[in-house]
Amino acid sequence: MKHPLRNRYYIMRHGQSMANVKGIIVSSPEHGIDAYGLTDKGKHQAREAIKGWPVLDASTRIVASDFLRTRQTAQEVRDLLQCNTAVEHSSLIRERFFGTWELTSDKNYGKVWADDRNMTTRHQVEPVEQVLSRALACIAGLEACHEKKSILLVSHGDTLQILITHFLGWPPTRHREVDPMTVAQIRSLNPAALLTERLPVKS
Repeated sequence: MKHPLRNRYYIMRHGQSMANVKGIIVSSPEHGIDAYGLTDKGKHQAREAIKGWPVLDASTRIVASDFLRTRQTAQEVRDLLQCNTAVEHSSLIRERFFGTWELTSDKNYGKVWADDRNMTTRHQVEPVEQVLSRALACIAGLEACHEKKSILLVSHGDTLQILITHFLGWPPTRHREVDPMTVAQIRSLNPAALLTERLPVKS
């Protein structure tokens, strides 16, 4: 993807969801599009998070994963900012699919991440390269349609951290070396801004 981009991109992880509270993995569209939305705390987190980003205002365009928890997060943000446009939904930035780990304990994330570090894919988990490819396709589509806009992408932990590696020039298998995105956290996708955050030194 060409740098610099025509637009300014910001990324946001969804607020606390029912899946977070239950401690389970919800990554399949079958379960995530219509269920496992935000808790009341998650909605509050979304509203509070956006207050710390005055650069994001009514002119901001918001694109959210089509999962319920990200759609609800995006709507909380839009309502607070009183954005001029409706939230757009995109399957390209939906949750990484965790295969046979679906609806199991979220402690199993660690097993997937260990496989990622070893450049191994098992249990029908979506490869990091595929996640990165679709996330970049989302940005490419926005680049083709907009210019000089502030665009907020509301997505999920793995999807966003894998995307960050691209802008840092790292292979996507190193996504867990990125400082983890917490619930409702917002970051600039500007490479210079990413490099100033608490990131580990590359070996």
